[in-house]
Amino acid sequence: MSDLPVDRPVAGPPAERLARRLETRPTIAQVLHELGRLDLSVYRAIAATPTPTLDEPLRRISEVASRSKLSLGIAAAMAIVGGRTGRRAALTGVAALATNSVAVNLAAKLSIRRGRPDPAAAGVPEARRVEMPSSPSFPSGHAASSFAFAEAVAETMPVLAGPLRVLAAIVAYSRVHTGVHYPGDVIAGSLIGSSIGEGVGFVGRAINLHRC
Repeated sequence: MSDLPVDRPVAGPPAERLARRLETRPTIAQVLHELGRLDLSVYRAIAATPTPTLDEPLRRISEVASRSKLSLGIAAAMAIVGGRTGRRAALTGVAALATNSVAVNLAAKLSIRRGRPDPAAAGVPEARRVEMPSSPSFPSGHAASSFAFAEAVAETMPVLAGPLRVLAAIVAYSRVHTGVHYPGDVIAGSLIGSSIGEGVGFVGRAINLHRC
């Protein structure tokens, strides 16, 4: 009869290798912690880089883009001068903004509740700063709404895809530059907004083809 205890399995070489792998495999918490440190490092690097020529324009565009005022203004211009196609693109863009607002502000932000960065501690120059929102930091609503609008409009008016995407990228970056968001916030917001905009644009195009 074996002298090995019956209630303990024999740990052979394969089992030992598996155990070592499990011990060294990073956990989700570790990955998120390291990503957070990287996020903070990039945020501080941007804050510490002198850009006096860019500070005022980026601060202004960040403020104008609040509450989707910039996108709504573009939608109004398209509706006025763009004819039937412009009106359809404007309507699709506004629908994407509404959908994005629900998804980001009422779902993502309230679920994750990431705290805002501290611009003073990071050394963000006073000339760059805008009013710090009271909402959670993740994801960036400005980035999400700008890309949602750009992608939705692009489905109807492809000629505007490039300019609107560039504008959305500037708006997204401005939120980091002015100190109210971490880079990860705007990256996530841009991806979420793009997905929403593409989805709304696809539905709008399908409805228009059905009517035709």
